[in-house]
Amino acid sequence: MGAAERRTAAHYVPISFALLGVDGQSLCMVSSDVWDEKTAATYDEEAAEMFAPGVVDPAVEFLARLSGSGRALGFAIGTGRIGIPLVQRGVPVTGIELSAPMASRLKAKISEVDLPVVVGDMATTTVPGEFSLVFLVWNSISNLRTQSEQVECFRNAARHLSPGGRFVIELFVPPLRRLPPGQVAVPFEVSEAHTGFDTFDLSIQECMSHHYTRQPDGTMRYDVGHFRYIWPAECDLMARLAGLELESRVEDWDGKPFTSESEKHVSVWRKV
Repeated sequence: MGAAERRTAAHYVPISFALLGVDGQSLCMVSSDVWDEKTAATYDEEAAEMFAPGVVDPAVEFLARLSGSGRALGFAIGTGRIGIPLVQRGVPVTGIELSAPMASRLKAKISEVDLPVVVGDMATTTVPGEFSLVFLVWNSISNLRTQSEQVECFRNAARHLSPGGRFVIELFVPPLRRLPPGQVAVPFEVSEAHTGFDTFDLSIQECMSHHYTRQPDGTMRYDVGHFRYIWPAECDLMARLAGLELESRVEDWDGKPFTSESEKHVSVWRKV
């Protein structure tokens, strides 16, 4: 199980945004890898398996059911893998996306009227109105690389939710049980076309995803992404700090029970 939201090999550009308190003073920096124009142009193709109906449809069904007759806000909405099908289901969707090239790819598929997108980070960026649902899928919260930034993401979700509204995250369970003593790397894909493995710094819960991708001319391209992994219990504490309470946790969008053997979780927190 890889750690990145965008599991494809990508070109990353580090970026930082100031996170301001109510007095306008900088509290910390929100740092994340940003997907550039070249990556955005090939993202849907390189992540084609995640756009398959068998992957997308259960997520859309799950989220549409929670949204009800209300509006949905997608954090890290990307090129619209989940947001566009939700709109097609009749759910009004707004998106926040850090990468301007990724947002441009989404806008090429659907009009701004049907799915408005704001370019900004998911920890601090706000949009008008209240929502019955905020969703953050495919491990995207791990793109925020400090605990403080992840806490602010939960608070930002709560900020946008109407009373009783829900925040949904799809996130991997850190695969640290696979690490024998002295080992720091876990492979998540080994094939002729692509080899990927994650390395971990257990002291700061940091993960680096390394990608070696074979190019058409036979050469190999190397890319690396940086993430912070989070345990489910830690997510629950972040939610409590934001005024949210855990409503349910399952292993996947189909509702398989979450157990000690689960490699990921879909968690729902409700605004108190």
